[in-house]
Amino acid sequence: MRVESFAPLLGDAPRVLILGSTPSLASLEKGEYYGHVRNAFWPLMAELFGFDARSSYADRVRALTQAGVAVWDVLQSCHREGSLDAAIDRASEVPNDFVALVRDRPSLRHVVLNGRKAEQVWKRVVADTLDLPTTVLPSTSPAMAALDFDGKLARWQLVRELASGR
Repeated sequence: MRVESFAPLLGDAPRVLILGSTPSLASLEKGEYYGHVRNAFWPLMAELFGFDARSSYADRVRALTQAGVAVWDVLQSCHREGSLDAAIDRASEVPNDFVALVRDRPSLRHVVLNGRKAEQVWKRVVADTLDLPTTVLPSTSPAMAALDFDGKLARWQLVRELASGR
């Protein structure tokens, strides 16, 4: 199955860019980033930036982008059976155009990679094209069960610091 990424979530002057690998099946069905009901992304962002994780998708996106956070995926497209990152066919990976994104949004100062697969793909197909600092944080996916919500929240606090310019 060919999986296509969504357009990036961008405000006028984002400072931090959060990158996943590619949308899950639940996200694709909803047409929303981090659409799986058990993915901790939106509850984490709500906790960090003071909005209601149960609000509409448009309201959550607006709150996040107004806080200086952009969201996208490392891959523009790939072949993958199911939702697991491990099922991505490496030979089919097509990265998003990060050079154009950074040119259009020069306020971007830091990339946060949501999990190890995003890190692996970033290092393999993107990292050499950009000179931005990157940080890998624990995946917000329910498949990453080594940390509970509070453990993930403690690590993801960095996003709030980066978005605030500290």
